[in-house]
Amino acid sequence: MARKPASMYRDLRDRAYTRRKYMGGIPGSKIVQFDMGNLTEEFPVSLTLVAKEACQIRHSALESARIASNRFLLRDVGRLNYHLKLLVYPHNVLRENKQATGAGADRVSDGMRKAFGKAVGTAARVRAGQRVISLGVRPPHFSQAKDALRRAGSKLPTPCKIVVNKGAELLT
Repeated sequence: MARKPASMYRDLRDRAYTRRKYMGGIPGSKIVQFDMGNLTEEFPVSLTLVAKEACQIRHSALESARIASNRFLLRDVGRLNYHLKLLVYPHNVLRENKQATGAGADRVSDGMRKAFGKAVGTAARVRAGQRVISLGVRPPHFSQAKDALRRAGSKLPTPCKIVVNKGAELLT
């Protein structure tokens, strides 16, 4: 059975469900790492990707945003010239009540309207104005950093804006 579209889980409808103690078989998070690039150096220019609307971001969307921005930065800036950090963690467990499909399924799938469901993935709950990804670079790589965050924002289910933190207003 195919995975349901992410638009089903984007909105914040129900309470957050994070009690893994009571659930068995939660799929692991797809996020490989949260800190990338040069982790030891302090960078003078700091940019942040900020969510404009409250939503849930699935772990697969966070991983694809991380990959898109990290790959661009590795190619254009170099591994020692940036520090990329994911700031949200997918705590919320997403559940899905599997419905029967095919011939005669209309009689089978009519009941259990508010069923509990089986765990199918995890998501991070994000508020409006919350920081999702931060990126530190040197001043010569400012335009590449903005482009990397723009690419990451296109992978997320909410509109995002790039905020340049203090000390780098001269570059915008």
